[in-house]
Amino acid sequence: MFDTIKTKYRRNPVFHAVLLSGFALISAVLLIIGNQLTAESIELRRIEDLQFSLGQVIPADLHDNDLWSDTRTLKDADGTGTTYHLARRGGEVTAAAFEQTTAGYSGLIRLLIGVDREGKILGVRVLAHTETPGLGDKIDHAKNDWILGFDDKSLTDPTEAGWKVKKDGGVFDQFSGATITPRAVVKAIHQGLILFASQKDRLLAPGKEGTS
Repeated sequence: MFDTIKTKYRRNPVFHAVLLSGFALISAVLLIIGNQLTAESIELRRIEDLQFSLGQVIPADLHDNDLWSDTRTLKDADGTGTTYHLARRGGEVTAAAFEQTTAGYSGLIRLLIGVDREGKILGVRVLAHTETPGLGDKIDHAKNDWILGFDDKSLTDPTEAGWKVKKDGGVFDQFSGATITPRAVVKAIHQGLILFASQKDRLLAPGKEGTS
């Protein structure tokens, strides 16, 4: 009789629905626990990567302060904010580094751009991307030297027409079989220089070191 009742319940759609709900709940709880356990280490790794990249886009001889902690956040024209890591020497701002995010071929690309007081690029590094291995991932300095081609460039060198890949009439190389990725990066860097130029006076104004 017990076996008959057990079989009856197993054939009941409600039983299967409850069983599936139970498995789903357990899976959700395990995912939440996993995310909580790894969130701190992921954030620490993100900070370490950014600190390392700051040292690559702003030369050490341009500052005697802590690039990581000396920041200033300014509102953009669209109301969003951009955080600048300021380089100072003797208290005077000598350079700044800030992030730009753009849509690549297969996802978002996070860039870190370092510029001097005049808006000339000191260095650019890719902080994160999901571009195609062997093609779009050449934007990563660990894979290719292509990103170094932006060093010493500015809004006037090249001219606005030159801020495109060569396929579009500009001066920057594209990758064979992967034009979308470098095109997006070039555009994002150019927009970053325009943004810096619009906020340069406020960034270079004398001010106390630290977060603001």
